[in-house]
Amino acid sequence: MAHTIWTGSVSFGLVNIPVGMYSATEEHTVRFHQYEAGTAARVRNLRVNEQTGKEVDYANIVKGYDLGGESVIVTKEELAAASPERSSTIEISDFVELSEINPIFYRSTYYLAPKGEAAVKPYRLLLQAMAKTNMAGISMFVMRNKEYLCVVRADRDIMVLETLYFADEIRNPIDVLGDLPDTKPASDKELTMAVELVNALSGIWDPESYHDTYQEEVKALIARKQKGEDVVVHAEATKGAPIVDLMDALKQSVDMSRGKGKTGAGSNGSGSPKAGRSASKTKRPTVAAKTSVSNRTSRPVDKATKTSATRKPAARKPAARKPASTRRTGTPRRKAS
Repeated sequence: MAHTIWTGSVSFGLVNIPVGMYSATEEHTVRFHQYEAGTAARVRNLRVNEQTGKEVDYANIVKGYDLGGESVIVTKEELAAASPERSSTIEISDFVELSEINPIFYRSTYYLAPKGEAAVKPYRLLLQAMAKTNMAGISMFVMRNKEYLCVVRADRDIMVLETLYFADEIRNPIDVLGDLPDTKPASDKELTMAVELVNALSGIWDPESYHDTYQEEVKALIARKQKGEDVVVHAEATKGAPIVDLMDALKQSVDMSRGKGKTGAGSNGSGSPKAGRSASKTKRPTVAAKTSVSNRTSRPVDKATKTSATRKPAARKPAARKPASTRRTGTPRRKAS
């Protein structure tokens, strides 16, 4: 069972629910150490006095704040006195519509589980009430000497706590981007084509369909090198020139999503949006794909087949038709020489 990272209670009004908090996510990032090239010797980071060049023991290190030419040193005892007391209760002060919270505010996700038999009934009651009303509880609490703004919400059959960024931690897009993009509305034709493309690529959200392919390839690379295999690094495929005309780009995108475009990334015969997304990740076509396209485009046309396909039905005389039981269908065969 996962380790509890916080224990306390959730309260709303006079109702108190003992809970334990568990991390809801985990990263699978492949982490590397540093080595000196050509050796198996690890490279370590040392805490060094920049004036003397000598290593400093961790016990002799204190924290300081740089004011631009002047440093203010703060001791551990002073920081401890200024730190907020650890919260024992997540006290919900307000309930808000869950849809009103902009996703940009979400920070980290945790599971809340009832602690003890007495907590199960009020836990279920609050869970069902939030699920029915689509409301979420807002609270402030302290964990690990840090104060958090959080939201408590229902997620299927469990209560979830999301820590949030404070309003002053969200950057103003004007400060980040400078001049914002032109907000002039698109033409009706462009908007219609863009909506058609969105609908063509739409599907059901299935998180299992998406994988961290980079991490998978890195792990496969490590496994091959561990076995002593030679690894050949291929140059990245050159991308084609960008399409300048917006309507042309939209039209080609819609055609490819329907499987009507030319063979290439994103084109598929099934017309499945999901298949199109999967195909678009392919960097270059396989040999089999190239051969298949070549055979379709270079195969000679049989004269008899061409004649049969282009012959007008009106040229046939009804009296010359054979009975239904003996009449041939399809393309006539050549007579054996």
